[in-house]
Amino acid sequence: MKDPKLSRVRVAALAAALWLSLAGCTPTGAQLDGTRWRLASWALSSLAPSDFAITTEFHDGHIGVRCGANTFDGPYKLGSGDAFRAGPFIGTLSGPEPAMRTVGVLMDLLTQVRSCRIGEGRLTLNDEGGEALLIFEAVGE
Repeated sequence: MKDPKLSRVRVAALAAALWLSLAGCTPTGAQLDGTRWRLASWALSSLAPSDFAITTEFHDGHIGVRCGANTFDGPYKLGSGDAFRAGPFIGTLSGPEPAMRTVGVLMDLLTQVRSCRIGEGRLTLNDEGGEALLIFEAVGE
């Protein structure tokens, strides 16, 4: 006959292991601050992010974005669960029309983000319905 006390210990241990394995999936400010990412894909644009050198860095509650010669920065906040908000943004806007349009698209998409996920070397920023708007890949130091 199985010992019910031992079964409860096993269930508790499995639950703890599952919780720890998922703990890194929902970021905290400490997990995002100091990280750098390269944009891999995005929604709602005919522009290909691979045509531009788009990187982002999180620092001290701000998100800084570089797109070619253009840069912009603004605050971000993480809420309970995977809640995420960003903006308003300030920055530079120069260069050829596709570069300026890209910056506008990025700012617009970032202000639409309502949740985020980190996993498998990716940062995914989602809209209110949970659809991915921006997918970034981790960049080494």
